[in-house]
Amino acid sequence: MESPGPRARCPVQEQRARWERKRACTARELLETERRYQEQLGLVATYFLGILRAKGTLRPPERQALFGPWELIYGASQELLPYLEGGHWGQGLEGFCPHLELYTQFAANAERSQTTLQEQLKKSKRFRRFVRLQEGRPEFGGLQLQDLLPLPLQRLQQYENLVVALAENTSPNSPDHQQLTRAARLISETAQRVHTIGQKQKNDQHLRRVQALLSGRQAKGLTSGRWFLRQGWLLVVPPRGEPRPRMFFLFSDVLVLAKPRPPLHLLQSGTFLCRAVYPMAQCQLQRVFGHSGGPCGGLLSLSFPHEKLLLMSTDREELLRWYHSLTVAISSQKN
Repeated sequence: MESPGPRARCPVQEQRARWERKRACTARELLETERRYQEQLGLVATYFLGILRAKGTLRPPERQALFGPWELIYGASQELLPYLEGGHWGQGLEGFCPHLELYTQFAANAERSQTTLQEQLKKSKRFRRFVRLQEGRPEFGGLQLQDLLPLPLQRLQQYENLVVALAENTSPNSPDHQQLTRAARLISETAQRVHTIGQKQKNDQHLRRVQALLSGRQAKGLTSGRWFLRQGWLLVVPPRGEPRPRMFFLFSDVLVLAKPRPPLHLLQSGTFLCRAVYPMAQCQLQRVFGHSGGPCGGLLSLSFPHEKLLLMSTDREELLRWYHSLTVAISSQKN
């Protein structure tokens, strides 16, 4: 009599089993990280916000500028956690989605929050002592307030990763599949808005920094409404004579050539005199040499209607980065 062979494999059942394992793993991670997140939100709400309000160490406008909608975000987590603990993933996350606007508000306030913290630490001895005392509590495990303030934005990124994975590994026949899919979409859309806000804040910081470095008639108001791409030293190769080092600032629509002020200049040492502004929409870019893998640097040719620039660097990788950034700027203007 023949012995029975191994049971036939069922690809559909195996796929479902893989989904279920991934779903269980993701759900467990979401629950565990939400507990830790709520704990940290609560520490800040109790030991910073609550005590600051009770003692009057910060005026209400400064407190609001520093923490934004922190307590409302804490409340949203307190609402969500019981659903996760009960395994009601779809219902809990769908109910959480109306609170996502709080994360957009928090992101819009992030730069103001950091500025307020640094200002208050600098000018208020009372606030400085209070922050040190609270940070020294064992509950904080050595974390400082400035480490904790970005916590909601970091958590939003975790929400996106985990909820999208949870939705993708939930069977379409599951009763909470549609709820999880909607929640994943709304969380991803919010994360994208928050990312855009963060990019704009970083760009504004770059623009203010560059504006402070530049002087001269052509530099006035130069950085408003533009996207900063990169800056650095390049050698300008003239028709005759030796190459001259110049600082270049590349924006989304213009390239700025600047000359360093003399180091002994009484008022403007360390700044740059704006000597020329080149529109990228009129630029023709070409690599003259530096195509090969050699370490000898290279040369870029930038042609404009009334002028031609030859820019050189002895660092090939740096020149390639400039070539890429210039290509991006030219392409964005012509498209």
